Amino acid sequence: MSPIIIQIIQFFLSLSLLIVLHELGHFIPAKLFKTRVEKFYLFFDIKYSLFKKKIGETVYGIGWLPLGGYVKISGMIDESMDTEAMKEEPKPWEFRSKPAWQRLIIMLGGVTVNFVVAVIIYIGMAYQYGDKYVPMDSLKDGVWVMEEVIGNKAGIQTGDKIIAVDGQKLKSFSSVYLELVNGNTLTIERDGQRIEKEMPVDFIETLLEDEDKVRFLYPRIPFIVGEIPEDSHNAASGLELEDVINKIGDEEITYYDEFNGIIQKYKGQNVPFTVTNKEGSTRMVQMVVNDSAKIGVRLGFPGLFDLADREILKVETTSYSFAEAIPAGINEGVETLSNYVKQLKKIFNPSTGAYKGVGGFAAIGKMFPDTWNWPAFWSTTALISIILAFMNILPIPALDGGHVMFLLYEMVSGRKPSDKFMEYAQMVGFFLLIALLLFANGNDVYKWLFK
Repeated sequence: MSPIIIQIIQFFLSLSLLIVLHELGHFIPAKLFKTRVEKFYLFFDIKYSLFKKKIGETVYGIGWLPLGGYVKISGMIDESMDTEAMKEEPKPWEFRSKPAWQRLIIMLGGVTVNFVVAVIIYIGMAYQYGDKYVPMDSLKDGVWVMEEVIGNKAGIQTGDKIIAVDGQKLKSFSSVYLELVNGNTLTIERDGQRIEKEMPVDFIETLLEDEDKVRFLYPRIPFIVGEIPEDSHNAASGLELEDVINKIGDEEITYYDEFNGIIQKYKGQNVPFTVTNKEGSTRMVQMVVNDSAKIGVRLGFPGLFDLADREILKVETTSYSFAEAIPAGINEGVETLSNYVKQLKKIFNPSTGAYKGVGGFAAIGKMFPDTWNWPAFWSTTALISIILAFMNILPIPALDGGHVMFLLYEMVSGRKPSDKFMEYAQMVGFFLLIALLLFANGNDVYKWLFK
């Protein structure tokens, strides 16, 4: 099956699950408070539905426009903009007839469920898979800066040990990219000296200039032979895949990043290379270094766990009992939400250039792996659930947060905004959301066409 098809399937499966659960967060308290729910829809049913069935007083259905979902609650100005019903006298089963505290619970139900769902997923993943990570302090010789332009922008050089971001010590290597994006200050150790650096305000914009180079750091690794092309001038040298180059002539090479500096000395020569195979056996291989200082083989990029098997770095594993997984999952949910808020702050600061990275449906779809991987699927689903929770609670009319804002105003002031005001507010919020939707998906189209 095509990798793109796999991503699309995962995207719709995740989105459908989260939308249904979000709307259940509104539906269940509405029913508990004896409020009539006229519709419960996955996706929007503009003009027609793909499926619908009335059970009791509620029509359950699936719309054709996959931009979300909704529950239509009687006596509430919502996405349907059904203002005619609001001209009639309030009925006991209508939303507007319920006490403000009940209406507040109904409106907070969706975002609450989204956050709880994310936490439950994180708890399940902690219990099932534990936590595997490469400790940052296990990179005894620092990091390899694969993209020097980006590294120079951040002030990071090959061999630097990244100690902390914003004063917080980094625990794992996998967290370094997100921390650098969200952070403002960086602590590194270079040649035994600690250095404090300010992260450039437009560092995110530099990353977005070529998204294929975003992961510009990697643990320093040996020259592990990953490919020997058939047309290589050293194809018959006896070099084998997964061999590690230890010496060029009499000069030792520990890491691949040292290779280019050493090999320049041997242009146009036939040179003995000392290599070690995966089993640890060492031998000598005679190879030609051409006039361009190339040997005609490509570096292999083993995964971090493969590097741990070679004892190049360490991987630590934390296992959790079910009781231990609960606080671990809660902490993961809170930390994910905190990181997302930091990213939004960057997006709303034009000088960071982070707004250029805002994406729509294509960007969300790319978050899923292109092969079926349950841990990755659930991890991405949890992240999207956190995003949905936060975005929906923003105080924008037409979102749950907009309704919550007006309800809090009513509870504090004792005055309820007029139905006409709520209609206008809903329309303004709707157009704001459409503009955001067009901008985000327009960014996707721009990247597809020009990058």
